[in-house]
Amino acid sequence: MSKFKLIPNPSPVPAEKRKQLLADPGFGRLFTDHMAVAKWNAERGWHDPEIRAYAPLSLDPASSVLHYAQEIFEGAKAYRRPDGKIGLFRLDQNAKRFAKSATRMQMPPLPEDLFIESVTKLVETDKNWIPEGNGSLYLRPFMFGSAAFLGVKPSSEYLYLVIASPVGSYFAGGKDSVKIWVSENISRAGPGGTGQAKCGGNYAASLAAQAEAYKNECDQVIFLDSIEHKWMEELGGMNIFFVFENGEIVTPPLSETILAGITRDSIIQLAKSQGLKVSERKYDFDSWRADAQSGKLLESFACGTAAVITPIGEVRSKHGNFTIGNGGAGQMATKLRSSLLDIQYGRAPDPFNWTQTV
Repeated sequence: MSKFKLIPNPSPVPAEKRKQLLADPGFGRLFTDHMAVAKWNAERGWHDPEIRAYAPLSLDPASSVLHYAQEIFEGAKAYRRPDGKIGLFRLDQNAKRFAKSATRMQMPPLPEDLFIESVTKLVETDKNWIPEGNGSLYLRPFMFGSAAFLGVKPSSEYLYLVIASPVGSYFAGGKDSVKIWVSENISRAGPGGTGQAKCGGNYAASLAAQAEAYKNECDQVIFLDSIEHKWMEELGGMNIFFVFENGEIVTPPLSETILAGITRDSIIQLAKSQGLKVSERKYDFDSWRADAQSGKLLESFACGTAAVITPIGEVRSKHGNFTIGNGGAGQMATKLRSSLLDIQYGRAPDPFNWTQTV
């Protein structure tokens, strides 16, 4: 029995207008007719789950999230399959990570079944917003402290929402590879911090380094560890992989400063199933440069929900620049991306049971 009560939007976007918008949705610019909402307080726990019209929120100026940043979020996608059904990818893992982030940020974990229902119910309600072809519906569950007070302590009230945004075929911003800036002075996260949690503060902390990347004509920034400033960790919003001439694929091991990416885990499992050697081990920046220049390193690519797999063509830093492979998309990145997308879109069998249909 559904816990989420559907309250239809009385003024949805007309079908013809929606069709025009979906012709070029971009990324994160459009939003569907509805959103999922649930509330929490100490007296009632989670209550009033609804699917209702997408609309602005009314917040007290003293809402705790505005002052103390007690907030977490997730990212997932819904795909239109060849059989006409709508597919979701590893949503159970999003639910588990959301609960883990909540625990780290001293927030009430949302039950996994409620998380999954909120997303699937919203997708079912707004499935007509999923673009045809290689587009998808980007899903953003999030939660924040909503109680009105000033004082450094956990909020006594929380608001949980899911919004949905139709997106086009997003691949390196339309490029076949990206340029990466190496941040040597700004750290994304440190031991004991919130690096493992998917919270907005981590992304806010990355913006200064991202601005530095833009000044150096780069698309993204990669962060080094905060202690020795030499070990590769992750990009502002993506994990990273390295492909060597001996066939080995390397990615930094998970730690309290690296987010456990669901796409990252999927790539590891997918590569191993194809007989490829995948190693989770530390890899330093000087070795990255030396291996790329010697030809020992063939490819580097980043991965995440939004961009799936994004090849890295050039790396820039204060100590000089170097090219990865031929500067474009490598064979391994292209192969793994195609294999992963085929499973996500239902174009190929799913031996891992990663997908579910709505």
